[in-house]
Amino acid sequence: MLGVLFNDRECKELNYMLRKELDEMLLDLSDQRINADIKLAIESRYKVIFRMYARLVSSKELSKYARNRSYR
Repeated sequence: MLGVLFNDRECKELNYMLRKELDEMLLDLSDQRINADIKLAIESRYKVIFRMYARLVSSKELSKYARNRSYR
């Protein structure tokens, strides 16, 4: 476990960066041209970024990025 202290501005910036990364990954996952193996790697990374984002935002904001498990 690693602990990090952020001030308010840094926390907002991290929130923004994670949100944009999640948006990009969702876009990539919906792209039919991307190989299934690459999509699996993106899904794995998405889970990590999603858990990081979950530590910063409310459940209402988090629900915007929750994926249906039966996506595949």
